[in-house]
Amino acid sequence: MRLADRGGATTVVTTNFDLLLEGGTKRGSRVDTYALGSIPRPTRQADFAGVLHIHGALDPDQSRFSELVLSDQDFGEFYLRRRVVPDFIYDAARLFHLVLVGYSANDPPMRYLLNAVAADGSRFDDLRERFTFFGTRSPDPVALEDWKARGITPIHYDAADDHKALQLTLERWAEYSAINGKPNRINAEIRRIVKSTRAAASETDKDLFDHLIRRSNTSERIRLAAVASKAKADLGWLDAISKIGAEKERTLRP
Repeated sequence: MRLADRGGATTVVTTNFDLLLEGGTKRGSRVDTYALGSIPRPTRQADFAGVLHIHGALDPDQSRFSELVLSDQDFGEFYLRRRVVPDFIYDAARLFHLVLVGYSANDPPMRYLLNAVAADGSRFDDLRERFTFFGTRSPDPVALEDWKARGITPIHYDAADDHKALQLTLERWAEYSAINGKPNRINAEIRRIVKSTRAAASETDKDLFDHLIRRSNTSERIRLAAVASKAKADLGWLDAISKIGAEKERTLRP
C-alpha cells in the first residue's frame, strides 16, 4: 500500500474479494473501495484512487449480496458483455506501468486481454511497459518465455521461505519511494554508492543511483546532488546527475 501511494492518492488494483488491503494503510488515513462497475476510469488525476477490485469485493455486511466474478458466466458478463475489466485495463496500460504481484493471470479472459494489450504495442506508442514478479523454487525458462510472449517482462526471484525475497524487495522499494520513502535510508545509499568512482562501481549501484535521481523532482534531485557532493563524489556521479536532469528537460519540451 505504501508503493501504491502516488502522493495524495493511493491506488492499487486487485482481483481479491477480501478487504485486507484497505486495512494496510497508515493509521488515520482512509482509502476508498471500488468494485466492478463502480471503478473510476483511469486518470493521472488525484481522484483516481482507492483499492479497485476488478473481480468484485465482499460487502462488510455479510447479510448483503456481493457481486463477484466467480463463474464462466460472470467472466462473460464483465469481460465481454459489459466490458468493465477490458476497458479499465486498456486505459490503465496507457497511463501507468502495470506491475503484477502474486497474480498468474491464467484466467483465460485475462490472459487473452493481456495478449491483446501486448498486440497494441505495435500500433500505439503510448503503451507503457508491463512487469510481473515471478517466483519459482527452481529455474523455469518455459514460464519466463510465456510471460514474455504475453508482452510482460518477468522479474524472477527465488520463491523459497514463503516468497521472502519478494517481501524484502517490496519493503526496500517502499523505503526508497519518492513519495513516502525514508530520506535517511536514501541518503545513506547515495553516500555508500559514491564512495567509489562511477567507473569502478557495479552496474547494480549505477542503476540504483540513476533511478534515485531520475525518479526525483527538481528539488529532490538538487538535495541528492548536495548529499553526493558532500560525500566527495567524483565527477562521474555528478555528471550523471546533470545528464539525467537534461533528459527531463528534453521530455518536458513541447
